[in-house]
Amino acid sequence: MAAKKGSRRKSGGRKYGKAAGKTVESAIRRKKRGTLRSGKGGKGGKVKSRKQAIAIGLSEARKKGAKVPRKKAAKNVPGQRTLTSRLRTEELLGTQGMVRHFVIFRRPR
Repeated sequence: MAAKKGSRRKSGGRKYGKAAGKTVESAIRRKKRGTLRSGKGGKGGKVKSRKQAIAIGLSEARKKGAKVPRKKAAKNVPGQRTLTSRLRTEELLGTQGMVRHFVIFRRPR
């Protein structure tokens, strides 16, 4: 029987580069030490989630130019229109429905 070679991707080889792995490893280590912080320039709160640490590591790797796949775009759920889209429709139709009322009198969270 033929021995199976390493699990390589058929078309492009590795999905993530070695440098990306090292950056993520570093981020997880910083999270364990308690020095990894979220936000721009590390001015946010302390990172407590392992998944968030990985995401920060991948983001840092992307900035350095390591081989990391692009971020996936947010999925637009069909039937769910954005607030600006609804306002634009109202403007075109010349109606001022509940959407405008909602925007003006919305309570801050």
